[in-house]
Amino acid sequence: MTAAAGLLLRAPARASAVSACAAASSSSSTTLVAGSRVSTRAAHDLVIKRKTGKPIIKSGPYGGGRSSVSGHVATVFGCTGFLGRYLVNRLAQRGTQVIIPYRDEEEKRHLKVLGDLGQVVPMEWDLRDDQQTEECLRHSDVVYNLVGRDYETKNFKFADVHVKGAERIAQIAEAAGVSRFIHLSHLNADLDSPSALYRTKAEGEIAVKRAFEGATIVRPGPVFGHEDRLLNSMASWPITWHVNHGRTTLRPVHSLDISLALELMMDAEETSIGQTFTLAGPKTHTVSELLNLVQSLTLNKIVRLGLNIPKPVLMTASKIGDLAWWPMLSPDEVVRRYLNDKADEVGTKSWSDLGIVPDEVEEVAITYLRRYRGHLTFELPVERKTKMGKKQIGYRTVQ
Repeated sequence: MTAAAGLLLRAPARASAVSACAAASSSSSTTLVAGSRVSTRAAHDLVIKRKTGKPIIKSGPYGGGRSSVSGHVATVFGCTGFLGRYLVNRLAQRGTQVIIPYRDEEEKRHLKVLGDLGQVVPMEWDLRDDQQTEECLRHSDVVYNLVGRDYETKNFKFADVHVKGAERIAQIAEAAGVSRFIHLSHLNADLDSPSALYRTKAEGEIAVKRAFEGATIVRPGPVFGHEDRLLNSMASWPITWHVNHGRTTLRPVHSLDISLALELMMDAEETSIGQTFTLAGPKTHTVSELLNLVQSLTLNKIVRLGLNIPKPVLMTASKIGDLAWWPMLSPDEVVRRYLNDKADEVGTKSWSDLGIVPDEVEEVAITYLRRYRGHLTFELPVERKTKMGKKQIGYRTVQ
């Protein structure tokens, strides 16, 4: 027997030893040597979770992707909401198995196709049912809580959703041995805020930190995107009026940036465990500036009534509208329309800690506002010449 033949015969045994090694590779190929299949490995894919010590083992195509397996199992509470669908998409596209708790059968159908076969698992869920909550997260190593409400209903008040519900999910996750808990709060969360929504958001942060050791808190600013209630509400109303003279300042942030940050936090344990992130937009805009932006991008004139509605009048109208069973302008929303977005709180982390440069609203808003244009102006570029011979970029007019 030659040395080469002996080497080939010993190769299967060596391959078995490599296969049994815990540090297996996500990039693998199979070759036929001396009638046996030999697996070759190139890179380590073993990660040990810091809190629980459980291994996360990747497999599939090198670099990840829809048909790969990231090794993570994530439960996304609030997945049927505006931001939830973007997070589920990002997680599923990298091979993470995603549990999607839902209340309405019709609200989760579009999420099933975001991942490979069997990777997106819908489960019926009620916020007040602890057994269903435990079933939704018992196999997960990371839990996202995106459950939130910007108006109250007869069934759920702000405290029920933002405080009691968040605390109970965190408690069950801690008892089930979940490694990571990432909780979505709000930029303006404050125990002393005149808004009940912002107060309960702050109370929810405290409750989650108390219930789950090492929980990550995320405070996004007003989120804009395809289904937002910010730019879309401005573009869909041809006539508007002034509230607070249009001077309320906002720090809008892109929905894709927030979902990317939430995805990165899953593996960035050293950076995010037990930390609070302030993820607002890079620029501050007044409501009037955003209206100008929407008007310049949709090429539709927004008729602005010169009357600034006094706060008492608006509050009275909102209390009447609050009697309707569908969501209308609520008294708490009136309060929020007079509150400026806060600056980044000292001691919290930001985009730079995750290596993300957030988008500016004037650079990407055309993606979501072009559909409001007419057929004659639909294809016009954003930068154009006005009748005055000036070049208009976004909502700013420069020489």
